Amino acid sequence: MIFFLQLFVIFCFVIVITALFREKTDFLTYSVAAMLAAATATYLFSPEPFTIEEIIIEIDWPVIFFLISLFTIVVILEEQLIFQEIALRITKKFHTNTRQFFWVICSISTLSAVFIQDVSVAIIFIPMIISTSEKMRINPTPVLLGMTICINLAATLTPFGSAQNILIADKFNLATSWFFTNLSAYFIIGTLLTLFLLDYFVLRKHLNEIWVPHCEEYDEPLEDKHLEEHELIILEDSINPKVFYRNIVALFIFFILLMIIPNILFVGLLGMLMFVFINPRRSESGKKKPDISYYFTKVDFKLPFFFICLFVLIFCFEEVGLIDIISDFVVNITPNNIFLLCVMILISTSLLSAFLDNVPVTVLFIPIINVLIDLLGFDFSKIPLLIAFILGINLGGNFLPQGSAADMMTLDLSTKYCVEGMNYKKLLKIGGLFALLHIILGIGYLALIIFIFF
Repeated sequence: MIFFLQLFVIFCFVIVITALFREKTDFLTYSVAAMLAAATATYLFSPEPFTIEEIIIEIDWPVIFFLISLFTIVVILEEQLIFQEIALRITKKFHTNTRQFFWVICSISTLSAVFIQDVSVAIIFIPMIISTSEKMRINPTPVLLGMTICINLAATLTPFGSAQNILIADKFNLATSWFFTNLSAYFIIGTLLTLFLLDYFVLRKHLNEIWVPHCEEYDEPLEDKHLEEHELIILEDSINPKVFYRNIVALFIFFILLMIIPNILFVGLLGMLMFVFINPRRSESGKKKPDISYYFTKVDFKLPFFFICLFVLIFCFEEVGLIDIISDFVVNITPNNIFLLCVMILISTSLLSAFLDNVPVTVLFIPIINVLIDLLGFDFSKIPLLIAFILGINLGGNFLPQGSAADMMTLDLSTKYCVEGMNYKKLLKIGGLFALLHIILGIGYLALIIFIFF
């Protein structure tokens, strides 16, 4: 009976993974259905009884509420056009120098991805890049490649740079300072090396090229023909400077709080309230007042609910013994050498993240990493293992475009705005090469870390 139960729970997990890759399918519907089916079967047929309360306790509620708080902050900043204003100021200042424009826009978009989702970065910056490139009559492909490849690197710098980092930081009690201390050197070297190589091998080929979008329906400037209404607004109008600087200061304070206070739930809720109060909305009576209910209507709750489904599914994995089976297998093939173990973690998580969504891979590997840390039996082993885990789970998305939502958004918007040079084949080739470079760089970085600590 237990064998068939294990197979059924695995089947439910596969349904969730499959639904994620079907663009026309509402993955959340299938995730909730799979979660309910797995939890019901485990509750009825598990050899060790458990209560519903145990399932609820296993859900990492601080992570759920921090995600909701973070998404609310992003909604507020997007509503106030803060990130769009940053992008607009960059394009106005550097639009006359191609190389400066490439370096600045890629650097700022990468740093923006430290704070907001990579997909949001793509949506904000791609119209700006293409519109400015059309005015400069330069091919936007090198700039789009730089932005797309580097924003995956940005996820390694902070615990809130990606959904998977939030999970890892919460489970292993990693503060923002831990990420800066252990991963900032890799982030800086990786980003600079990536931009330098793109500049030398890709951008240089297009410097003397005059570029005009080739669309059949193309008969007027890009910003008039192709951009959506809200994108036209951010290209033409600047926001109130007081609103802009007030939110920039609040964003800086929020970042500092995340560094000095380890409790992400408290900081998330406090930061959310701070942004709600400094961005009051005008009511029907004409008075401005804080309105968190309005912003909640704008928040996309799919990811928090998806996390809940994953937490319950992993609880079912543990109850039916699947986690123990996986952990025993990993332990049996684990090399005695800490460096080889870290390389194995880095490569395996990278490859899985290339073909699967990062979040399920993260949730599945967290208990395995816990077992490996306990197996090694000394505290210093935690550092290189977690570095390997974080790098692998975040960098694998560049191997295949479908492994990263930002990559797919870049391709989609490039097609929409007639950037024929930015296609799947080119992103697969160049993105894959840089993913390989980043993995090799990660292996070298791990070797250096282990040499220092061991």
